[in-house]
Amino acid sequence: MNAGAVTVERHIAARPETVFSFFTDRDKWLSWMGRSGEFIFEPGGAYRTNVNGENIAEGRFIEIDPPKRLVFTWGWAEGDMPVPPGSTTIEITLEPVPDGTLLRLTHRGLPSPEASAAHEQGWAHYMDRLATVAVGGDPGADPWM
Repeated sequence: MNAGAVTVERHIAARPETVFSFFTDRDKWLSWMGRSGEFIFEPGGAYRTNVNGENIAEGRFIEIDPPKRLVFTWGWAEGDMPVPPGSTTIEITLEPVPDGTLLRLTHRGLPSPEASAAHEQGWAHYMDRLATVAVGGDPGADPWM
């Protein structure tokens, strides 16, 4: 099976250190994605987060290299998506640019074109929310909740 990969990029008008903090602090993470969650932000550390009230994502952090790179596994412990916990990998890179940060999220190992399309749509939605909160804005209630 040819595992799918999707990439979502966003320009965020904040420094990489600021953007990175939204991936390594529970309250900041939940400000852009998730209803609740428990996170151990260290290599090998597990997380479990209720993303939208129905779907629960689980995985482990593999690499945490502030403020440049974060790698973690991903999958669904509960929900309709046939992507088992920890079965895919997400790599986030943050590149400083003159007016902020170029965020690149690549999600690898997705099992089907349908899963790839769903996750690309999902990450686009959540990266928009992250881009808002990272500059001090309020993304409002998540319409997917």
